[in-house]
Amino acid sequence: MDFIKKNIDWIPAIIIAIILGGSLPFKFTGSPITDHIFDVVGLFLGLDFFRTSGGYIIGVAELIAVILVLVPKTRGLGGLMTSGIMTGAIFFHLATPLGVTVRWEENGAQMEDGTLFYTAVVAFISGLFLFFRNKDAVLALVGMGDKTEA
Repeated sequence: MDFIKKNIDWIPAIIIAIILGGSLPFKFTGSPITDHIFDVVGLFLGLDFFRTSGGYIIGVAELIAVILVLVPKTRGLGGLMTSGIMTGAIFFHLATPLGVTVRWEENGAQMEDGTLFYTAVVAFISGLFLFFRNKDAVLALVGMGDKTEA
């Protein structure tokens, strides 16, 4: 039982690595769904640069989050970063024309994907779990750890 308790953080860390890491090829290759998502979000925000560069920006942030969750010492920080990124994803799915089920055109065919929203929710919850399990390490990393006097 002690082994499970000690290593339980690997489960959400791997989930995050699969979800965020799995999306990286789409973010960095200009796939039609990525182009559509960031076009919709960029239009909503009124930020033209985000329409063309948002996939790369978020992709770099997600890559950093994946690396952080896979390193035990920085896992909590990676979880916090993941939850922050996924908060944005969830918000934009719910508050913009993007919708929970994303619909876009690819090679003249109408496509749709309803999994992106739900995987964002799973990554968000996994990130929160890692953050709260490792919050003391996160506070220590940012210099706000327990400062008991000797």
